[in-house]
Amino acid sequence: MAGGGIPGDASSGTDTPREKSRATADTLKTGCIAWVEKDGKPRRAEILSIKTTKSGKQFYCNFDSYNKRLDEWVPAARIDFEQDVEWPRPEPEKTKDSKKKTNDKKVPQPSKKRKAPVSKREQSVSKREQSVSEAATPHPWTEFVESQDGRKSASLGPDGEATGRDSIEPSQTPGVVDDTEAEDKDVEGANGHTDEFNRKEEIEKLRTSGSMTQNPTEVSRIRNISKVQFGRHDLFPWYFSPYPEAFTEEDCVFICEMCLGYYGDQMEFVRHRRKCQLFHPPGNEIYRDDYVSFYEIDGRRQRTWCRNLCLLSKMFLDHKTLYYDVDPFLFYVMTTRTDKGDHVVGYFSKEKESADGYNVACILTLPQYQRKGFGRLLIQFSYELSRIEGKLGSPEKPLSDLGLLSYRQYWSENIIDTLLDYNERGEKITIETISTALAMTTQDVEHTLQVLRMQVYHRGEHKIVLPEKLVKQREVQRQKVRRTIDPEKIQWKPPVFAASARTWAW
Repeated sequence: MAGGGIPGDASSGTDTPREKSRATADTLKTGCIAWVEKDGKPRRAEILSIKTTKSGKQFYCNFDSYNKRLDEWVPAARIDFEQDVEWPRPEPEKTKDSKKKTNDKKVPQPSKKRKAPVSKREQSVSKREQSVSEAATPHPWTEFVESQDGRKSASLGPDGEATGRDSIEPSQTPGVVDDTEAEDKDVEGANGHTDEFNRKEEIEKLRTSGSMTQNPTEVSRIRNISKVQFGRHDLFPWYFSPYPEAFTEEDCVFICEMCLGYYGDQMEFVRHRRKCQLFHPPGNEIYRDDYVSFYEIDGRRQRTWCRNLCLLSKMFLDHKTLYYDVDPFLFYVMTTRTDKGDHVVGYFSKEKESADGYNVACILTLPQYQRKGFGRLLIQFSYELSRIEGKLGSPEKPLSDLGLLSYRQYWSENIIDTLLDYNERGEKITIETISTALAMTTQDVEHTLQVLRMQVYHRGEHKIVLPEKLVKQREVQRQKVRRTIDPEKIQWKPPVFAASARTWAW
């Protein structure tokens, strides 16, 4: 649900004007459109819901030209009652005469011949068939040629510009990732034109106009928690989270940083903090360096803690539906250390036994730590675990929009590094080799190559070109100091579970 226009205004296609008059906090009702302060400016907003908290009335506002994620509860003080309020239109009354007229208009439709059912095989089209098969001359950049046996090897192409690339629509993609630190520069394809994938424009579009909610039932659910105090940070939730109904009347919910317990009364929370004996997540520490630590937590053994983690993360994930049954999942929690203990930065969950081989079910970096490179560490750690298991990993599909951007950034950087490394050594490389070296599935490798327009079809062969633009951009990125996971410091073996530990706790 995009916030491109408020229902009932001129953009919605209705010509009947709304009634306008002055209002007060007591007469304002749902469906009204008023001027509400946001970011220091008055903005047009629709009142979607009204509730009474301990501090007074709160109004849930959907701002014009803003994404639904930016809806918020506002007090009456932020509403400009000096300007006229647009009142909702009365619903048209349905009369018996109108029903008769509609019945009279019904005309029997001529019978249509039934078409023969089409098999799934006929409906599906392979990626090879969808690729552009026009003849093209490769670019003088590094080129990877696929031989007759299907393998792709590296070679240096002749002069000329490459055209006719394989293209694939970016899949909607579960677990949501934060906006990892990345370049905002344009990515240019081998044909010299700017690629559609522009990270800065993409994120701006998602945050202001594009819909980030993929579950229609979650769109209609109004955010129930206004504010959360988590340690020394004040968090403002983005989405609905199924906390007990009594907490919706609180102006602020207090959450313990260590045990993730939640409280509505501040004195209650202060007493709890004095008695809380937990100083890190209740699991095994499997990684530690001078920057972060990782803990492995079994959802079956630590149900309460993991359920509280899911309740917390649901406030910042639009698609997440699992927040109670955590038994079949492992949680890998990333923390930073201070003299007060280990503080949760983010986490990713993983099924104990995934039928599709996914290495991530859900992933999140808490808002106060986003855009600092922590999301990249979470993604890298999930692939390091897959490498230890001897498997090819991939996040559960579909990913969220911002999650796809973060994963695509990670995939593209590592694939380009691998291609450059093999090219410097003069060795041939195949997509299977890239997949094995990075513990990524071949589908993710091919998808990334197609999105970056590095895959072409030339003279009956599938080839990969590496544009100089991407090479120079990667060299600039390498100059920035970025923290990475040291695989040698991971102390972990793939756990083995009995059948009862891999099932739901119904």
